[in-house]
Amino acid sequence: MVKVLFVCLGNICRSPTAHGVFDALLKSEGLADKVAVDSAGTAAWHIGKTPDNRSQAAAKNRGVDLSYIRARQVEASDLDEYDYVLAMDKSNLENLTELSTPENRNKVKLFLEYAQHHIESEVPDPYYGGAKGFNTVLDLVEDASAGLLDDIKKRHLS
Repeated sequence: MVKVLFVCLGNICRSPTAHGVFDALLKSEGLADKVAVDSAGTAAWHIGKTPDNRSQAAAKNRGVDLSYIRARQVEASDLDEYDYVLAMDKSNLENLTELSTPENRNKVKLFLEYAQHHIESEVPDPYYGGAKGFNTVLDLVEDASAGLLDDIKKRHLS
């Protein structure tokens, strides 16, 4: 089984959105039994909480349920366990790189490296912005999720 971990700061907006969108994509492609998905935050502020209500509402408008996801903090062992450890921005990428070892550092990347139609390198944090920010996150996440799935299919499922 291929394992994917999405990581942002608090694990209540960006990474659970990526988690839910990618999980829904896997189910629609019939690959949920071949790829496991999780999300985590580099900070411990929201452990055990559901995703931000605005993230849930924006995702629900696109047919994606995030209500089953609970925030957790990333652990050093995650970098050994997961095949892909994908940061939403450069700050979280740095935090993950500090947790990594030479053996697992190659698994840590920016999620938007997989985007096919957007040039942004970071998923912006919508927490302090308006509703538009949550839709922007979804646009970026949907694009990068498709690219990530293509990469997984080529590297692991062919």
